Amino acid sequence: MSTITLPPRCDRAAAEALLPELVAALGAGPIHIDGSACTQIGQAMFQVLVSARRSGEGAVIDPSPALREAAAQIGLQRELFDGAEA
Repeated sequence: MSTITLPPRCDRAAAEALLPELVAALGAGPIHIDGSACTQIGQAMFQVLVSARRSGEGAVIDPSPALREAAAQIGLQRELFDGAEA
């Protein structure tokens, strides 16, 4: 299982930088996304994460409290975190 680590600030620039790595990893099987350091997240990164979850074998995301809270605020906690409540 490939592991991709999210930066603390997951803004549009971070999403654009992460996308090629994520696309390459999706072709190689399951992905683990380590979001434990994430303190800020924007819409672009949420779009990338939802896409990763819906693509191929999907991705398992290990969220930080900030990432989990932000996802809950916009209704994506079930979409991103295996149906777990925030």
